[in-house]
Amino acid sequence: MIRMAVAGVVGFILIFVEAMIVMYFKGYQTIEFGGLVPFINIWAMNFFLVFSFLTQLTNWYENREGFEKGEEDNSF
Repeated sequence: MIRMAVAGVVGFILIFVEAMIVMYFKGYQTIEFGGLVPFINIWAMNFFLVFSFLTQLTNWYENREGFEKGEEDNSF
């Protein structure tokens, strides 16, 4: 649940970071997203990107904790 909330907020922030990068490189003053639907599509894309990063980070952290305690799985 926390991952979803963080992904929603960070995904929203990424929209503006991406827009600033595009405006800087293209020399634009403003960006027209084309309405509410394209804006929500960009937000959804960023949401799933951040959510997948957070999921992978969580899995990495949980596996890392086991190795630090000496609970290495050598069953291969």
